[in-house]
Amino acid sequence: MDDAPRDLQDLLERGDAGYERVRAISLDAVSNGAVLTQVDELRHSSAVLRPPQIIAIGANYAAHSSELSLRLETAATVFSLWPNSLTGHGSTITWPRDLTTQVDYEAELGVIIGRPARNVTVANALDYVFGYTVVNDITARDLQFSEAQWSRCKSFDGFTPTGPLVVTADEIGDPQNLWLTTHVDGRILQDASSGDMVRTVAEIISYLSKTSTLMPGTLISTGSPGGAGYSRKPPIFLRDGSTVTISIDKIGMLTTHCREI
Repeated sequence: MDDAPRDLQDLLERGDAGYERVRAISLDAVSNGAVLTQVDELRHSSAVLRPPQIIAIGANYAAHSSELSLRLETAATVFSLWPNSLTGHGSTITWPRDLTTQVDYEAELGVIIGRPARNVTVANALDYVFGYTVVNDITARDLQFSEAQWSRCKSFDGFTPTGPLVVTADEIGDPQNLWLTTHVDGRILQDASSGDMVRTVAEIISYLSKTSTLMPGTLISTGSPGGAGYSRKPPIFLRDGSTVTISIDKIGMLTTHCREI
């Protein structure tokens, strides 16, 4: 295929016709004996590389809000993550010890918008989803609680690992029926259902689309369940040499290695 899309963003910008063409060619290649490389043999980049926006939803699980002493507001808590924070499965993140000593993990379901969404209803919102991925919303807690905004503390280089896969919406079905689990150095620290969200994926998309068009490729990180390291007694923070693995049903496992510098 001479004009193959160079990445997911390119594919999404081509619209439904472009996607269907790539899908048909791929299925034809497989049926004719094309050799496929196993996912675990690949070197991964971020699941999304050039998203128009990275939007994060805060305090979207009651247990997480309570453990961080955050109020559940009438309106959703919305903030941006910076594109330099994106990294892939199997990557090693770093942070300077003179900036933060409280680096925390957060398992989140990532939603990728497939076509422009403007002023959509809750009932129709999931029709605008291309697919889903795993997100680890890593956070420097000491910065988070010393500032009035949440973008900088979550946007260190590499602090938003995503992947390893994007699974299309038709393969997922109901996004409120997925299980999220976080292992840190072999210990289960988060274990919850996406059904525990305060605001569903459909409600989030509808809410965001009321004020601005969500363009194809937009990544929405939908919030984290309870079990964050900050709230534990004693706290459990990521440290030099830690390994975090987040798994979500039907999508896969996202592993991140940690190094303090």
